[in-house]
Amino acid sequence: MAYPYEHPREERMLSRYFGEVDAIGIDGWIERGGYTALEKALGTAQDDVIQVVKDSGLRGRGGAGFPAGLKWSFMPKDGKAPSYVACNADESEPGTFKDRELMRWTPHQVIEGIIIASYAVRAQHAYIYIRGEFVDIVRVLNGAVVEAYERGYLGMNILGSGYDLDLTVHTGAGAYIAGEETGLLNSLEGRRAEPRVKPPFPAQKGAFGMPTTVNNVETLASVPHIVLNGADWYRQWGTEKSPGTKLFSCCGHLQRPGNYEVPLDFSLKELVYDLCGGPPEGRELLGVIPGGSSVPILTVDELDCEVSYEGIEAAGSFLGSGGLIAMDDSTCMVRAVRRMVEFYAHESCGQCTPCREGTSWLTKILRRIERGDGREEDIPLLLDVGSNMAGSTICPLSDSAAVPVVSSIQKFEDEYMAHIRDGSCTAKR
Repeated sequence: MAYPYEHPREERMLSRYFGEVDAIGIDGWIERGGYTALEKALGTAQDDVIQVVKDSGLRGRGGAGFPAGLKWSFMPKDGKAPSYVACNADESEPGTFKDRELMRWTPHQVIEGIIIASYAVRAQHAYIYIRGEFVDIVRVLNGAVVEAYERGYLGMNILGSGYDLDLTVHTGAGAYIAGEETGLLNSLEGRRAEPRVKPPFPAQKGAFGMPTTVNNVETLASVPHIVLNGADWYRQWGTEKSPGTKLFSCCGHLQRPGNYEVPLDFSLKELVYDLCGGPPEGRELLGVIPGGSSVPILTVDELDCEVSYEGIEAAGSFLGSGGLIAMDDSTCMVRAVRRMVEFYAHESCGQCTPCREGTSWLTKILRRIERGDGREEDIPLLLDVGSNMAGSTICPLSDSAAVPVVSSIQKFEDEYMAHIRDGSCTAKR
């Protein structure tokens, strides 16, 4: 079965086997070359594995874009204390649905990446922290882990290398904040998923007080390909600062929504119009959120840029998780932003005052404006509240709530003023 929305301009490195049911099990994965990279890695010095990932330029695909190999290099090498790897499979950013597909169709691709990463950083135990709502995928992962143990890819003396590793699938309870790496670690330890003050960073003091590397699912799934084929091979795609391919979860007002894997020098405009088919027939595109709801909105006139980290940043937004949300002219921007902020208000852990109070305050003001009871002074008030929320908390959730408010006012203020002055909405029905 071919995966829906396949397009000839994609570079399907990670998503090549999406939709192929027989690729889910270990036999099918081995037939497709699975675990060959692990065999190669186990015959390579651990520091050399870190170096090839460093040289590849692979950046974290969870949102921050921090270089993966550099992150690995922060882990201690003396072996004096237990150390861990945690695969962040919480995938809670609105508009993002790539990681669950990687785990659904190619669980062994993810597991192989985790084992290689664990070997490289000298970890003795690895965890896949996954959202509890992904019930069907949890079953798939648990089955794949059992298969990997049975075939000698996990457990004691993996493939006769002398390296031991255990892997546990840990289900979370569905908190957005558990997607932040230190919130994830707290949850993994059985505590509230409240982010920690950094430093110390996880590589110094992570899970159970021990050195820990936390990587996103897509990041770890990329590792076997890099180890097997080399850094230069990986750099054939993308840009100098943003090498490789990236999965984009494209949703909203599009004719062909879905997951698309493209090189990071691909055009955002082509992704929206050529691969995704643009907005529904008879509609005009209003704007696009390129990296999940926590990044600034781009207007239709700002889409002529590369999808690289630096390309989207130059256009005025961020690549984030690659959760692309398209909004056409039927969208009430005030309502859309209000719903985003309500989500963040609901998901705030309440630990930091600017986030706990700010998200609630923004929500109340946006509700007032949406129902036609707003005041003109609400616009500078929203901007003021947003500016006081940004950069003033332990984790970025407060910023995530403020960003869509500020960017929507900057680019769609007329919509706000229509609600305030006329009690009307500019959205086309």
